[in-house]
Amino acid sequence: MELGLKGKNVVITGGGSNIGRAIVHALAAEGSNITIAELAPEQGEIVAAEVAAMNTGSRVKVIPTNVTDNQQVESMVAQSIAEFGSIDVLVNNVGWTVDRLFLDKPRDEYEKEVQVNLWGAINCIHAVLPHMIERQSGAVVSISSDAGRMGEYREAVYSACKAGVIALSKAIARETGRYGLRLNVVCPGLIVPPRGESISPESMWNQMRDIFTDDVLERVERNYVLRRMGTAGEIANAVVFLASDAASFITGQTLSVSGGYTMM
Repeated sequence: MELGLKGKNVVITGGGSNIGRAIVHALAAEGSNITIAELAPEQGEIVAAEVAAMNTGSRVKVIPTNVTDNQQVESMVAQSIAEFGSIDVLVNNVGWTVDRLFLDKPRDEYEKEVQVNLWGAINCIHAVLPHMIERQSGAVVSISSDAGRMGEYREAVYSACKAGVIALSKAIARETGRYGLRLNVVCPGLIVPPRGESISPESMWNQMRDIFTDDVLERVERNYVLRRMGTAGEIANAVVFLASDAASFITGQTLSVSGGYTMM
């Protein structure tokens, strides 16, 4: 299948770790040029070096970006356009949470969840839309979560934010379809980075790895119809498809890639 991504210019937020890293690798394999918008640019440079070693011809630019800061996001978009000439695809990948019962969660923690998971997506989409509308072309793929489809135990605020990403994407898809823009959402199941894998110092997994012990992960696996954990690469494959020309008549849709955890 011809995906039509060779030479396309893609912005990926949080491309330095876990799912974001896998998305960078998958799009680089297709020959796309990539901007890694990363809060920890040194981690982004590690992934950029990995792409260079792939020898696919992909160019990678790492831009330090805090997606909760609208000025930084606007600057990142301008720098990306200056470097590559256009932005064909935006992947809203950044996410952050700490699993905790709602009444046990300190306010600063759930305010950060709202800022990162919802405002981050709003800021990035708002920044790229004028450019995409002017070009009459563009695809946005946002990473949500099955938590946003069903509401997850110990993830109340995170669930609310991820549900917001789904509704935001559908609403903007309706507003911008006339300009040839497509917005879709991928909802992963639990994707735990391997313990030996390099991750950003800002990654939520620096706090969460101790929670998801081997025993806990064995119990999690039993909740999936396929009886196993998913991988970051399996999420990346869905993102690549929805970003590609192969999905040219798909917009406003939400795809769970979670081993059958939800079937909505």
